[in-house]
Amino acid sequence: MQRILSHMRKAIEEYQMIDEGDKIAICLSGGKDSITMLYAFKNLQRFYPKKFEIIAVSIDPGFEFFDTNFLKNLCSSVDIPLFIEKSNAKEIVFDIRKEKNPCSLCANLRRGVINSIAIKEGCNKIALGHNQDDVLETFLLNLLYTGSINTFSPVSYMDRTKITLIRPLVYTPEKETKRFIKKNNLSVMPKVCPMDGTSKREFMKDLIFKLSKEIPMLRANLFGAIQRNLDDWKIKK
Repeated sequence: MQRILSHMRKAIEEYQMIDEGDKIAICLSGGKDSITMLYAFKNLQRFYPKKFEIIAVSIDPGFEFFDTNFLKNLCSSVDIPLFIEKSNAKEIVFDIRKEKNPCSLCANLRRGVINSIAIKEGCNKIALGHNQDDVLETFLLNLLYTGSINTFSPVSYMDRTKITLIRPLVYTPEKETKRFIKKNNLSVMPKVCPMDGTSKREFMKDLIFKLSKEIPMLRANLFGAIQRNLDDWKIKK
């Protein structure tokens, strides 16, 4: 946990993610990153100088493998309130529209539901579990598929909802969340998305892995370039 908290606190403090009196909705999918973030926030809450509240929010997209009891038991074990909302994402994305590349539409649908829960429960911030690998993969996806130099920001303010999105794991490599889950013998939801292992993001993950064998500093170089050259990353919110 110390390694996770070290990465997480660095991101939180550099980008001023937490303010006194915040109520933060932690997005919980049941995967390794969101579970790691859940435990990290619970630990951080005990000693962080700025006092804040946390709840967990989750979207049931309608897939048969989505296990709400697993999430309820998980949150009960760490004494964090959980709010689950049913969504029609599976029906819209896969059954009606039959999207070949469903990730973007599915994310937009889930984001709307999450925002609604956060507002209803009086939260002013939403914590997403994107890790450092997600940052790199998104950067390459945008560069190679759309010709744009961009990735998501550590902190984003949404004018319409007046809610701030924070990504406390942006400095945390995926291998660290895997290590945390394994070391603590924690269970994760076996499958959180039918596109797991087959999406363009998975292709980017594999590409980075292969290139890193030839260029050992690839990850550090890419991440450094993002921090130096993207306006959203330069501005400490």
